[in-house]
Amino acid sequence: MYSFLFFTDEVNEVAREEEMTFARNGTTFAGDADLEDVRLHQCIQVDIEAGFWNPTASQKRTRNFLQVTMAEKERPVVIKEEEVWSWGAGTDGQLGTGKLQDEHLPIQLHIGAGGGLVSVLSCGGAHVIALTTGGRVVTWGRGNCGQLGHGDMVSSLQPKPVEFFEGFIVTHVSAGWNHSGFVTDTGKLFTCGDGSFGQLGHGDCKSNSFPVMVSYFASRHVEQIACGMRHSLVLLEGHSGHRVYGFGSGKHGQLGISEDKVGSICLPQTTTGLEDANIFGINANGDHSAALSAEGCLYTWGRGFTGGSDVNNPQRLSSSLSFIQVALGWHHALLLTSEGEVYMLGGKHHGWLSESQRMNPVKHLSEGSKEVDLGKIPGLNGIKVLQIAAGAEHSALVTEKALVMTWGWGEHGQLGLGSTVDQASPQVVKLEHRPPTIHSRTEVFCGSGFTFAVRHLK
Repeated sequence: MYSFLFFTDEVNEVAREEEMTFARNGTTFAGDADLEDVRLHQCIQVDIEAGFWNPTASQKRTRNFLQVTMAEKERPVVIKEEEVWSWGAGTDGQLGTGKLQDEHLPIQLHIGAGGGLVSVLSCGGAHVIALTTGGRVVTWGRGNCGQLGHGDMVSSLQPKPVEFFEGFIVTHVSAGWNHSGFVTDTGKLFTCGDGSFGQLGHGDCKSNSFPVMVSYFASRHVEQIACGMRHSLVLLEGHSGHRVYGFGSGKHGQLGISEDKVGSICLPQTTTGLEDANIFGINANGDHSAALSAEGCLYTWGRGFTGGSDVNNPQRLSSSLSFIQVALGWHHALLLTSEGEVYMLGGKHHGWLSESQRMNPVKHLSEGSKEVDLGKIPGLNGIKVLQIAAGAEHSALVTEKALVMTWGWGEHGQLGLGSTVDQASPQVVKLEHRPPTIHSRTEVFCGSGFTFAVRHLK
């Protein structure tokens, strides 16, 4: 899921009355009290999927939403509490529990670190980045390459604020295998961690323990960064033209910068083939890359799925389906349609569905005329899905009733089912404490072998 924070300058221009809500990038602010919080840079994030506003599938994919008066819509509910759980691999402190051990069942914790509620989470190889509503950047987990941004190469068992970003407003983050990316409200990009393949974009292959601005984009406005295993993607502001860039390892074509195989690239280069597409989201994991357009088209490139050959340039999946989310694993991809249905690319290994478990596989063609198997996830008949997430070889989703379901590789307890058994179809994870309500919003996030769930409460 793509999350952004939005601050006062543009809000004040259009939201002067208490009854007015201004929504942009899936974030809404309502009422004088909320606007005052925004003026103090205390961002209150209310997700459209919570049911406070029900835009069309087309509107969900559009970066700029219109004004909506409260006389026409129910007044939004300000999120004041939250519950956070983690489970799975924890031997690098990535679960934030203060312990170096795996957890097979969800463990409830608090990760605000005094900076407010969690608004965004990104889970990497064995570290986590969080943004809070108080404007803080918080990291924890494995830090051996400086990916936590604390100025050292030390792991952190508990959430710790990144002091470098005091005075900055960070709006987007991404955690890769051993590196991290941060985007500010002014469109500046910072990276830190492992740079041995050029994935930090600084023109060298050095690692950094403090966030360093990527000077290549100094005069451009960056919207998003997506960090994979050893590569990074960047999305610039705009609607068309050269907006997607790649850097780092290109061994499997995951940078999308050339029709020929390339090694490592330490400065950003244009990903070709997306110039005419209105891209609104990018995704990277393992050696895979993906992008979604505002029209609901999916583009993929990098390592081939299901043992197929690598793809060096973005290829559009030719399908009548309209996609609104994509989540990449190491060998599979989850796709969420505008109708709330979930499909999967890939098969035969951990985190994927076996041939006997796959339901109504449908063959689709990419633009390169390569046949792709797109399987519909079984066991979800009649269940509408709001969000998807993928780890290295496990998968997760959230239903419209706020249920979290997981399946795939379970060796470290990352499915949250109380065992290390693999699962071939989605299973409900029991999150203890208060049950979800119509005014709650649940999100799930996957790292390589671990999982987080966040429930925002009224």
